[in-house]
Amino acid sequence: MIEFMDESTDKYLGVRVSGKLTDEDYKNVLVPRLEEAFKNYGKLDFLVHMDGFEGWDAHAAWDDMSFGLKHAGDFDKLAVVGGPKWVEWAVKAFRFMFKGEVRTYQDDQLEKAWEWVAG
Repeated sequence: MIEFMDESTDKYLGVRVSGKLTDEDYKNVLVPRLEEAFKNYGKLDFLVHMDGFEGWDAHAAWDDMSFGLKHAGDFDKLAVVGGPKWVEWAVKAFRFMFKGEVRTYQDDQLEKAWEWVAG
């Protein structure tokens, strides 16, 4: 499941992801709101809180990769909070693909991550 966090405003957006993500999560929740924000604000500052994240189904994995590649230059800041250790490794390994700054945070550093994203 993907849900936008209450702290999200204007170009500062955060999502909480949990369980196994599906194509519907991307098409019905994430992509429409982010595309609208890109249109209204240009580049975004984005936080992903992996709260009980269990991975993607095959279609959602493709959605995530293709959307990320399409918008690799459209994020000024990207923070990834929590999640399995492999997620942190993957973010660090592929951060070169993003033009903006990418940081990872431990699950108990959510507030610190929001301060960085919105600061």
